[in-house]
Amino acid sequence: MNSLLLTGGRVIDPANQFDAVADVLILNGKISAVGKNLSAKAPKEIERFDASGKILCPGLIDLHVHFREPGQTVKENIASGTAAAARGGFTSVVCMPNTSPAIDNAGTVALIHERAAQADGVNVFVTGAITKNIAGEELAPIGSLKNAGVVAITDDGHCIQDNELMRRACEYAKMFGLPVMDHCQDYSLVTDGVMHEGYWSTALGLRGWPAAGEEMIVARNILLAELTGTKIHCQHLSAAGSVALIREAKKRGVPVSGEACPHHFTLTDAAVAGSDKFWGNDGKSLAQSQAGQLPEWPSYDTNFKMNPPLRSARDREAILEGLADGTIEILCSDHAPHCDYEKEVEFDYAPFGITGLETELALSLMQLVQTKRISLADLIAKFTVNPARLLNLKKGTLSVGADADVTVIDPDAEWIFHAGDSASKSKNSPYFGWTLKGRAVATLVAGRMIWSEQMAALAV
Repeated sequence: MNSLLLTGGRVIDPANQFDAVADVLILNGKISAVGKNLSAKAPKEIERFDASGKILCPGLIDLHVHFREPGQTVKENIASGTAAAARGGFTSVVCMPNTSPAIDNAGTVALIHERAAQADGVNVFVTGAITKNIAGEELAPIGSLKNAGVVAITDDGHCIQDNELMRRACEYAKMFGLPVMDHCQDYSLVTDGVMHEGYWSTALGLRGWPAAGEEMIVARNILLAELTGTKIHCQHLSAAGSVALIREAKKRGVPVSGEACPHHFTLTDAAVAGSDKFWGNDGKSLAQSQAGQLPEWPSYDTNFKMNPPLRSARDREAILEGLADGTIEILCSDHAPHCDYEKEVEFDYAPFGITGLETELALSLMQLVQTKRISLADLIAKFTVNPARLLNLKKGTLSVGADADVTVIDPDAEWIFHAGDSASKSKNSPYFGWTLKGRAVATLVAGRMIWSEQMAALAV
């Protein structure tokens, strides 16, 4: 039952600083042993999986996804979202609370846990709202949310503008041992902006969203983390100034951290213009935004509209540098599904957000590892042990006795991302048609194979 021997793969476990060709023995859903030549230790009847030429690592964790359940299940639900996660190599995901109704009470947390159990696959962790109905006016019952099993609090999708309220939220969160995750957006600076404020917003005639609108709240959060001692995690960083602020704060020992999403380090605001002159898909020259000639027919493709927006080449480079030097410790997708009819409108009126669970591993491998910005072990740490430590999850490791959540990766696999291959209900991705390199080929949760290339082929 839930037992398997994975043989001959390169095992990378950053939590234990292990990186070598080895076998992984799983017995009854737990890691039993990691080492060479484990066939002799394994029961004779145990199933074997040849992982030669593959990477074996702790199950990947995405700490920032939107599964739209309850209330918006036409876009996504827990069953379809976890299917997309498994296909992307993720064994654990963390759901954001901006559902309808918001996850601001113990009853809604219980509903999410129940639906996740019914899906019977990827581990689903839940965040609770900081404020009631994510309105930014009155604190949610943080203690009750903690007792219900949330792993953090956040008003993601919104940002608390009242600094005093945010301070009290941090103090309560610290009492209950919860990190605070914050969507950094100063409404008075951002106003009704729809894309990065710069050359391309002017050229395209779209309302600009200044980088300072993010940086202002990052600075606020650093001050509050220093004042209260609460762990504050800044979500989906996009601006150079944000990276610089967090880098300096971490040097001083402030308990602040940040995450980055692949779209912010593979694309720039030039992509909204829709010209191959300004963005490509070769994994090297992605979205080198420069002031230049506007395409004759700008695309205004709403699949390039996200919050925070795609920014300049300078900002993109700063995110890459922050990932390389460890300022940004965590990678995630901000998987945000929307229906086709919602996105097929004028750019101004389309909702923010793109899907990302099925492409983030490949895009990260291409932009970070294949360009030699970071090591493969560092990349895996940003998807495993680092998010697990932030949220105090007993995941992200191949230690003996740990849950046997394992991702098998083929770093050399070349594939094209087609809309028809996506497990998500929604198809709002800017990466359809891209040639990608590197992908998960098997995903195991508690020793059980919940997705593999072979299973997908048999299902066709």
